[in-house]
Amino acid sequence: MTPLVLLSGWGCDARLWQPLAEHWPEGLAVSTPDWPGYGTRRPLADPASLAELGDAMSDELTPDAVWVGWSLGGLLAAALLDHLPAPRALVLLGMGKRFCHEEGISTVELAAFCRAFARDSNATLTHFWRWQLRGEPDPRAAHRQLHGLLGDNRGVDNATLAAGLTQLAGLDNGNRLARSPCPVWRIAGEQDPLLAPTQRANADHRLSNAGHCPMLSQPAPLAACLANIAKVSTP
Repeated sequence: MTPLVLLSGWGCDARLWQPLAEHWPEGLAVSTPDWPGYGTRRPLADPASLAELGDAMSDELTPDAVWVGWSLGGLLAAALLDHLPAPRALVLLGMGKRFCHEEGISTVELAAFCRAFARDSNATLTHFWRWQLRGEPDPRAAHRQLHGLLGDNRGVDNATLAAGLTQLAGLDNGNRLARSPCPVWRIAGEQDPLLAPTQRANADHRLSNAGHCPMLSQPAPLAACLANIAKVSTP
């Protein structure tokens, strides 16, 4: 079966994927590498450089795999199609061709968030953890679960976080995805508060009773969905 590579988003390292561990079918090869600057990985000299990012991730993002990018991870994985050999398939989880959308998170909202981050990064990251969980069936329980996974250790440095916000504001993968060298799958939680309604409606797979973090609220359906994509992507 084709390997699955799971890539986390802004402010969350690879520990976020742990709830899926007990739901994978046998024989599926799943890896959860951290981005540079997250977990124990050293940050890039220039955290905003996609070329450097591609070089750093080339051993994990191999062409025989399905890349699964959640949130900012999806935005970055799509951008790396210009820098790395194409995977079997690309899965965008909770992400469209760009982050900001007139019916979703506006550029004004994101700019305000960036200003708040510049003032107090720790408080802003804590706020973001709660903000992205609004669409889950039980946001408080999801937050307890997220805190249990990540604890008080942010697992990421400020320069990498700041670069990620710049990428959320500026990256537009519309042209890349329109001429994608591989199949692209879109998965969305039906109540994802960070996606516009049209983005949720146009997803290839919509997860019921889930928001932006289905790995917390719906790990079994998400694992089954990803395993099926890996299966159909196997030559």
